[in-house]
Amino acid sequence: MISTRGRYALRVMADMAEHGQGGYIRLDEIALRQGISEKYLEGILAALSREGLLEGHRGKGGGYKLTRPPEAYKIGEILRVTEGSLAPVACLKEGAPACALREKCRTLPLWEELYGVICEYFDGKTLADILPKGDERRFGSGQALPLQAIKREHRP
Repeated sequence: MISTRGRYALRVMADMAEHGQGGYIRLDEIALRQGISEKYLEGILAALSREGLLEGHRGKGGGYKLTRPPEAYKIGEILRVTEGSLAPVACLKEGAPACALREKCRTLPLWEELYGVICEYFDGKTLADILPKGDERRFGSGQALPLQAIKREHRP
């Protein structure tokens, strides 16, 4: 499951792509537009900056900006900064201790396959894909669908 921190990171990156136009955006402006407390947002922006996804500048005219165009950011890359791992179970996380039951685990192939699907999905989407285009949102490789169609297609 993606945490609030991960969801907020995606919202913030999309906000910056929409409102940045190459310049710095003040933290308080992002917080106001997104309805996120400035204190909570500071932690997210600091993590994204540490990993080189954002550039921060202090002082007059300062704030944060994207370091590259929206289409150059993979959603998976952004989520890994805030989530650490996208693995659905602890035993698949990078650096996890070897499980004593690994050789006999009947469910491991299921979790490995799910992990592959999760990574492929999020690494196959870019920040540009989640930016609104008029009344529609971009979804998939260049295919624009009305928001209602997206909701309908992804019902459990």
